[in-house]
Amino acid sequence: MEKQKIFTKRKFGIIDIIIFAFIAIILYLIMTPGIHGGFNSSSNNVKISTNLNMLPEYALKSVLRMTAAYIISIIFTLVYGYTAAHNKKAEKILIPILDILQSIPVLSFLPAVVMGLIALFPNGTIGIEIASIILIFTGQAWNMTFSFYNSIKLLPRDLQEASSILRLNKWQQFKKLELPYSAIGLVWNSMMSWAGGWFFLMSCEMFTLKGRNFRLEGIGSFLQTAAGNGNTKALIWGICTLVFVIILLDQLVWRPVTAWADKFKVELTQSNDQSKSFVLKLLRRSYIIQVFTEKILTPIFSFIGEKIDKLVYKVKNNEHKSNEIIGKVIKIIFKIIGLIIIVYAVINIAQLVIKLPASDWLRIPKAAFFSLLRVIVAQVIALVWTVPVGVAIGMNKKLSNIIQPIIQVIASIPATALFPVVLGMFINVFGGLSVASILLMLMGTQWYILFNVVAGAMAIPEDLKEATKVLGLKGFKKWKILILPGIFPYLITGMITATGGCWNASIVSEYVNFGGKTVKTIGLGALISDATTKGNFALLLVGTITMCIVVVGINKIVWKRLFALSEERFKIEM
Repeated sequence: MEKQKIFTKRKFGIIDIIIFAFIAIILYLIMTPGIHGGFNSSSNNVKISTNLNMLPEYALKSVLRMTAAYIISIIFTLVYGYTAAHNKKAEKILIPILDILQSIPVLSFLPAVVMGLIALFPNGTIGIEIASIILIFTGQAWNMTFSFYNSIKLLPRDLQEASSILRLNKWQQFKKLELPYSAIGLVWNSMMSWAGGWFFLMSCEMFTLKGRNFRLEGIGSFLQTAAGNGNTKALIWGICTLVFVIILLDQLVWRPVTAWADKFKVELTQSNDQSKSFVLKLLRRSYIIQVFTEKILTPIFSFIGEKIDKLVYKVKNNEHKSNEIIGKVIKIIFKIIGLIIIVYAVINIAQLVIKLPASDWLRIPKAAFFSLLRVIVAQVIALVWTVPVGVAIGMNKKLSNIIQPIIQVIASIPATALFPVVLGMFINVFGGLSVASILLMLMGTQWYILFNVVAGAMAIPEDLKEATKVLGLKGFKKWKILILPGIFPYLITGMITATGGCWNASIVSEYVNFGGKTVKTIGLGALISDATTKGNFALLLVGTITMCIVVVGINKIVWKRLFALSEERFKIEM
């Protein structure tokens, strides 16, 4: 799977000077806000400036929050996805929980997360900062977890048998087989996660809860403030800054990572058309990077790997010595604790829900129905264009090198920042916000499908592509025999996460603040947003539960069956 890298001695050169300068600039930018007290604002009296000079600092703070959230997301992905894929009992619990988590709107996490962290950190902005990072995490983690889980489940039987023959332990199998095999899907879903993080950044850096305004300095709060004040100039400059940051990250991070991940593609014939990255080429020529890799990274990872290997070996050898009675007692204790938590939660939920007026109960089915219609329309529109475009990008490296940064930029621009323009176009025409909200949902959900389709198309082995050329398969036959079966598992993963993303997008598409006014339409997202703003926790809870039931129901009835079909019929075997 993973190709060995042979290091050659390099000399210190201009590339290393550039790397030194870049690191120095980053450190300076990180330290400057702290030196000038930029991170010490209070959660209640922060005033978000629309002064254009603040944009670099705001952008840096947002990137740091996104980075922290992504690190948490990748750790969560690897642990949660691995456990769900390898433990059948856990899988029955963890995957439904993941379905529920990805269907819970970001705003529904607000009360518990924000109030809890403010109680822990009453002074300063530490609590709000952590809350913001956690909220961004909820917009990043789920699709990555689904991707990693699905990759492990779809691991070719030949490779599994090879790992058994080589007697790889669980850690070695994870390190040498499962992680490399899932790399392409993880990379593209990571890009989607960052795009999703940018999408909800405005909601995570500036929000209202129970009449209290919480603000954090960042590009998201800048855009929301500019949009709310109708400051078109600041809004345009904010979007331009965001686009610049996204392009910079794409060139410095995602394009090199995408090119690097291409080596983990499962194929017998290597493609002549490889992903390219100028930055990756520079890094591979760098003396500093070579020394850092050989002298620091490699020894650290080798040390950690050896320790984990020894730990796994000890656990495996001591399994038969473990006391079954103690194990059973521990399981019983955990079950009792779990039961107590469930009973406690049910009692508290019942006490809260019972206060909800009958008029609010009657609003929920209607709101759910209208939101469901919008979700279906948005999904169909997304499916129509993302599949052919995603396949074209994934199967043509030259096109991918051109289009990837463009779609990364477009996907990452918070649709809520562009919504004033869309709203202005539709507010006085047929449908109003009801139609405009579909466009915003589309902006928030189509990328989940596109990025997964691209990953699926890229993962199709070159051998199969060459075989279709030899057989002269073109057009519909090529799609039927090669492309659709090849991308099908990835497409289903994209549709699952897109469904949750679409429902999440409803909270910002059906309830909009613009020019000092609140515009809303009938829908579950609007109901949840309104309940959050007014502090109506009973309605917020019931609305969130309803959304979870709808999303999980769709996943069970539709997507789970299709994923089982993909696992059974469309797994690529070597």
